[in-house]
Amino acid sequence: MSARGNFSSKMGFILAAAGSAVGLGNIWGFPYEVGQGGGAAFVVVYLIFCFILCYPVMVTEIAIGRKTQKNAVGAFNDLGLKKWNFIGKLGIFSGVLILSFYNVIAGWAFGYIFEMVAGNFAIADQFGTYIKDVVKVGSYGLVFMGVTAYVVSKGVSGGIEKAARILMPTLIIMMLIVAGYAMTLPNAMDGLKFYLIPDFSKLTASVVYNAMGQAFFSLSLGMGALITYGSYVNKSDNIVASAALITLTDVGIALLAGLMIFPLIGFMSGGTMEGAARGPGLIFVTLPQIFGTIGGGLGIMTGTLFFVLLCFAALTSTVSLLEVPIAYVVDEWKIKRTRAAWMVALTIFIIGIPSLIGNGYSEFFSTAFTTYKDGGKDTDFLSFVAALANDTILPLGGFLISFFAAHIWKKHNLDEELAQGAPNYKGSFVQKYLNFAIGYFAPIVLAIVFILTVLFKFFGIQIL
Repeated sequence: MSARGNFSSKMGFILAAAGSAVGLGNIWGFPYEVGQGGGAAFVVVYLIFCFILCYPVMVTEIAIGRKTQKNAVGAFNDLGLKKWNFIGKLGIFSGVLILSFYNVIAGWAFGYIFEMVAGNFAIADQFGTYIKDVVKVGSYGLVFMGVTAYVVSKGVSGGIEKAARILMPTLIIMMLIVAGYAMTLPNAMDGLKFYLIPDFSKLTASVVYNAMGQAFFSLSLGMGALITYGSYVNKSDNIVASAALITLTDVGIALLAGLMIFPLIGFMSGGTMEGAARGPGLIFVTLPQIFGTIGGGLGIMTGTLFFVLLCFAALTSTVSLLEVPIAYVVDEWKIKRTRAAWMVALTIFIIGIPSLIGNGYSEFFSTAFTTYKDGGKDTDFLSFVAALANDTILPLGGFLISFFAAHIWKKHNLDEELAQGAPNYKGSFVQKYLNFAIGYFAPIVLAIVFILTVLFKFFGIQIL
């Protein structure tokens, strides 16, 4: 047993890593991306990319972590390739940025639990006012960050794994309850048709590009989270099989989120699916309107349950996002975990204050902070940081990790690590595919994604 801590079992690791992947990206991001992408055709492309592109990168990150038993930076140092540790530093930087604004959105969701309990469905029309009340929503965010820090401070098996063993099964049960109820509503089947029956005439290059980005972000790749979690994995565990289960769990929960939300939209829209492409407002505006339409105690119960499960999903991700810099600070700076957890959590909360006040409270951080060419208009700080970290740095991190594993660390070393715990790996089809994907497919595709994102987001040049 490592002094750093280890997951106590294979299932503990799978639940924790799946929890890292499952979060707002699945329950908040995935449905509105599906809505904007035209429905089921987006889902099909998303599923393809999860398995042919994201799965190989996931396997690689976990293998690097387990091989070295170190954090995202220390892993590269331990391999004797210290000049490449900038990949880990980039991952930690992106994770800190993501957590800084992710926690703000989690705070909004946490506050919505109390609004639903009170039956305040009118919050849907007051969302702009709600997020400008920075003392109120900032307090929610501070509590959420505090819970995250507490879980991480308890260590790998006693905190992260223990929380995942409770949160993940509870999350799935709550989602099944909401989805089951949603399917009993009038016009729910229209929502399911939109979600499950593909219309490939709606596929465009932009839809394919967005599906790829959603798959990569939803699986927590490119930010060092799975290198860090991999460092706590037992040498006898089968990484290839574990990564497949993690991918299946993440994809399954994303699909289940759609089974909750699109029947509700079908009910609300009378079967027209108007509002399905609403974007980020889908969760915080459209759904409370739906719960209000249901009305009474049933509306309150459904709305409360939905936002509780949204917070559960967010917590599984905030824990992994915080663990990445914590592992670095504990390993490299030799600071005790408890102190590191609270110190880093407070620092990230402070970093997130511009995202907190940049939604109408502060004019500078709301509209005048910067103008990048995403539509050629002023943008808020939160959107800018999301574009920088999620859309730009993550695919860059994925490209660098793939390139490093195949061409610097070398594929035969990756194969040796993956063969531990997987006696039938060598010579298998999976080995051949992973070697191809990591050596060529993933680096090329992720490099293209990174270049296209930079051109569009920051220079207004749209090629696709």
